[in-house]
Amino acid sequence: MTKVLGVILAGGLATRMGGGDKGLLQLRGQSLMSRVIERLSPQVADIALNANGDTTRFADLDLPVIADSIEGFAGPLAGVLAGLDWSAEQGAEAIVTAAADTPFFPTDLVARLTAASEGQAHPLVLATTPRTGEELKSGGRSKVNRHPTFGLWPVALRDDLRAALEGGLRKVVLWTDRHEGREALFEAEPFDPFFNVNTPEDLQRAEALRA
Repeated sequence: MTKVLGVILAGGLATRMGGGDKGLLQLRGQSLMSRVIERLSPQVADIALNANGDTTRFADLDLPVIADSIEGFAGPLAGVLAGLDWSAEQGAEAIVTAAADTPFFPTDLVARLTAASEGQAHPLVLATTPRTGEELKSGGRSKVNRHPTFGLWPVALRDDLRAALEGGLRKVVLWTDRHEGREALFEAEPFDPFFNVNTPEDLQRAEALRA
């Protein structure tokens, strides 16, 4: 794999935050999204932002903004598809996605996702973390949490993904499992690096973690 691009997913509705762009929320004087850009930039060849609506609200970020091509807020897979289409235009083989509201994700995210894809015909890997004891008690057989907005995605499967979305598929893991997607395990101590800001309480917790 010679060229991996980064795509920041910011196309959600942020209903638990009362709407708006979660990535533009401030964390100690800096937006969540700018923190994501800082972490992702050294790991990829270039970055685009997946977001819908008026693009001028992101003008100060100086990034290409790509909208979903699937209507109706079809979830993160629609953002992945938009990123794959953009990546194909840039001549890249794959993208790594990161959520715009997750300011502490690993600085070796791309390297470890790429390593986990070794030997795959089409690199397709999701980030995971171990489930906690309480989560294991609550049911379910999986011992890991999959983080569907943090993954390595192959440009070669973009038309397959488009067809799946047009057919109504929305759940990320249904599509990745269909193509024998792999997992890359990241430690969750002292806290889950894929912690994301969904509520005002989460923003307060992020303030504490940043401190």
